[in-house]
Amino acid sequence: MSDYVDGIADWKAAGLPFEGIADGRERVAEAIRSDPITCRPDEPIVDVRSRNGIDGWEIAAVVDCDGVVVGRLRPAALVGRNDGLVEEVMEPGPSTVRPDGLLQPLVERMERRNAPHVLVTTPQGILLGILFQDEGRRVLAGESPTRIWRDCEGCPGRWAASAE
Repeated sequence: MSDYVDGIADWKAAGLPFEGIADGRERVAEAIRSDPITCRPDEPIVDVRSRNGIDGWEIAAVVDCDGVVVGRLRPAALVGRNDGLVEEVMEPGPSTVRPDGLLQPLVERMERRNAPHVLVTTPQGILLGILFQDEGRRVLAGESPTRIWRDCEGCPGRWAASAE
């Protein structure tokens, strides 16, 4: 057995499972999508545009080689661009939230600011997923989340489809 030296607050903020008494309030982790579109800052724009699965996408998280969020890429930034690198058109330093935060006040803040999504990271900035405002509202309305935390063999857990 080993100690998690950063403490329980960091453990929870990293989205890792924990035991204890729940307060009954929904957390960001209950509504995030763990499969956001990602790209690297040094990736050619033409490669991002041609990638399968990005039709209809709203945002891509720009991550470094360690999975740390360094920017955000919106489809509008690629209009008319086939040359250059992602770092030339990305929005650096996007706002992020932690998975252990309360969902209700975050969704309300997103509604006030007309923010359709927010990136969810560990305290160290490693991408965990994305929270779409609509998905947050669904969870707050008592609907099942599209993703839930599942135990897996040989690892602390993973995000998976709720119907899996």
